[in-house]
Amino acid sequence: MNTTFEEFTATSVEEGFDEVLVREWEPNRVVDTHTHPFDVSALVVRGEFKLTVDDKVILLKAGDPFRLARNIPHIENYGAEGATVWVARAN
Repeated sequence: MNTTFEEFTATSVEEGFDEVLVREWEPNRVVDTHTHPFDVSALVVRGEFKLTVDDKVILLKAGDPFRLARNIPHIENYGAEGATVWVARAN
């Protein structure tokens, strides 16, 4: 992964996201079904996790980007290392 946090932030702001933060997740954390009141554009920078939307499970590893629209029910299941995720939010 060659993107810096500053580059991720600049690109996110250009795309209309108004909040950018670093989220650290502890190992083996499961966040049961929930939604967010904002759109998400994110990049996994350390570790891995499974994102479940409907019946689809997506394994996301370091270097993988993903997007999730607001109000979409999903489950987050973090791996044995936990994870660091750069998250841009459009509130």
